[in-house]
Amino acid sequence: MLERLQEVERRYEELERLVVDPAVIANRREFAALGRERAGLEEIVLGYRERKQLARDVDEHRELLDDADPELRALAKSELPALEARLAALDERLRHLLLPKDPNDDRNTVLEIRAGTGGDEAALFGAELFRMYSRYAERQGWKIEVLSSSPTGIGGFKEVIALVQGKGAFSRLKFEGGVHRVQRVPTTEAQGRIHTSAVTVAVLPEAEDVEIDLPDKDLRIDVYRSSGPGGQSVNTTDSAVRVTHVPSGIVVTCQDEKSQHKNKAKALKVLRARLLDRARDEQQAKIAANRKAMVGSGDRSEKIRTYNFPQSRVTDHRVNVTLHQLDRVLDGDLDTIVDALATKQEQDQLEDPQ
Repeated sequence: MLERLQEVERRYEELERLVVDPAVIANRREFAALGRERAGLEEIVLGYRERKQLARDVDEHRELLDDADPELRALAKSELPALEARLAALDERLRHLLLPKDPNDDRNTVLEIRAGTGGDEAALFGAELFRMYSRYAERQGWKIEVLSSSPTGIGGFKEVIALVQGKGAFSRLKFEGGVHRVQRVPTTEAQGRIHTSAVTVAVLPEAEDVEIDLPDKDLRIDVYRSSGPGGQSVNTTDSAVRVTHVPSGIVVTCQDEKSQHKNKAKALKVLRARLLDRARDEQQAKIAANRKAMVGSGDRSEKIRTYNFPQSRVTDHRVNVTLHQLDRVLDGDLDTIVDALATKQEQDQLEDPQ
């Protein structure tokens, strides 16, 4: 471990020199990448430097155990256990910090919620999930902004796409990608039968402009008149925007804003995130073709969680965590579940650091 920590410190010191190099500063893409790498190593380096000082203190106290002065020996003997305990705890923390870190963990997040099987009931639950994530973002001190939405007439969402901005947003929300199943009696059910519906959640790290090149020749941009509820100007001007990425065939539409330019900017933000997610998935598939998928890898065909209203129960099937606190979870109290998923991912990495 100490050799690895030395390598990290050397790389950190090299990065400190590079980020003030005028040639690097002039290259936006390289400067951004090196800045992120440096920020990702900082906590490890500070911990390692603290460890070096603590290790020196332990060695000095051990030497004092053989000192001729009985008072110094007694003092060293009384202080040594606490120092050794601090060193052991710091070593454990550093071992965890050295685990492979998702480079996207500190990014903002594009959250996509879509109604699946279940019709109007699925759309209603999609709106409840959006509220749950909005409340969770509020608890974490993050900002959430709707980029695009397709509301139903009864208070649901066929689809809602939002940008979550804040430190560590992706590191916490990335575990939410998958199929969320709801079991409850719909308000329209006269016989009181429990129905099962599903909502799909996709979690994508936000791409920076310097990472995803979008030359004009690769884009087809169409404008059209907005539809659905909205102000007079929303429905009577060609403010809605449809962006097609010709090479990939990805299509993004946005009509939430009155301004065509704002809709275009939001659509391009979603498009960049989807292209980055595709590139990331392709890269991970090549590197880890035969490896067991990590928790939260984003397999969207997998049922990850069930929300059972009659029993006020939430069960996350990946970690077998069941909470009989449905109201609290839907109000954004997700930390118990997210912490369990993060712990499992960390344990899997400790067992298989490759």
